[in-house]
Amino acid sequence: MAKVFVITGPSGVGKGTLIRALRERVPELELSVSATTRRARPGETQGVDYHFLSDDEFERHVTAGDFVEHAEYSGRRYGTLREELERRVAGGHPVVLEIEVQGARQVRDTLPEAVQIFITPPSEDALRARLIGRGTDDADQVAKRLDTAREELAAKDEFGHVICNDRLEDAAGELERVVRDALH
Repeated sequence: MAKVFVITGPSGVGKGTLIRALRERVPELELSVSATTRRARPGETQGVDYHFLSDDEFERHVTAGDFVEHAEYSGRRYGTLREELERRVAGGHPVVLEIEVQGARQVRDTLPEAVQIFITPPSEDALRARLIGRGTDDADQVAKRLDTAREELAAKDEFGHVICNDRLEDAAGELERVVRDALH
């Protein structure tokens, strides 16, 4: 069975940036495209960055049992469609899931063999600066994301691997090492 890698951590910690670097270094990895009820940000494409769903569409998938995991985060819903993951794994491709802590816990229960990796910021101040700097959230949303981040950071010891994203190159190298070790 192909390996599944779960990469989680607080919003703004750089999960997406690290995963892009990882996929350049380990090109056989495929990214599972998550579903979300949030609106697309500028430059995001339906089916490539996310499957953007209405609240009703998302709820229909929940009711039908179509998600491997799903969670609410900062007032939006996110989830991994079972079909999306199974199609990639059946093709023999190692798959990366970029998901929230709630979802990572659900995947741990349903796919205990998945490699779980938690990304931390170097500090809360650095995380705040990243959230503000990306310019996608207003001040209230940033405050909510920071509150959630504090709770999530308390859970880091639940994960098999913890990587601090202080210097991108160092964190990307450590992430690559973890993935390559698991693949071989």
